[in-house]
Amino acid sequence: GDKNWHAFNLALGDEQCVRTINISANSESSSLLAMLSAHLQAAPQSKYIGSEQVHLNTLDNIFEQVCIGAKNIYLKIDTQGYESQVLRGAARSLASIDTIQLEMSLTPLYAGQPLFDHLCANLLQRGYRLVGLENNFGDAKTGRLLQVDGIFHRDRDALCP
Repeated sequence: GDKNWHAFNLALGDEQCVRTINISANSESSSLLAMLSAHLQAAPQSKYIGSEQVHLNTLDNIFEQVCIGAKNIYLKIDTQGYESQVLRGAARSLASIDTIQLEMSLTPLYAGQPLFDHLCANLLQRGYRLVGLENNFGDAKTGRLLQVDGIFHRDRDALCP
């Protein structure tokens, strides 16, 4: 009922196309990428039970439509291993985004996904600084933390003298 919320039936990435998304049995683990055994061992309820076609677009292509006149933009990216592609597709938009919350795996959970170190370095190079971490997903049997959410804030002083 909030007039400021708008739903878009699409996935974000680094290109415009139609892709197949894997649908998981739980509501959190659907992904464009194949799930790896470490994920299934920690959360068997996340297994894929089907797939469907989804329109993929870039944040750059829809940014003006979504963020008309917005200030202090906070972007949350939770795309099950596809975070790097979303960032590539947001290259122009990032200049307007102050804070990014990004899901980052500490161990491979999806085929081809970048891990914490790579994503952290990527955002540091783009002028963001890590300002917070939140536990996200772990293996209850082993106690091993598998994913965190990193919160990055644009360091305007680091961009231009």
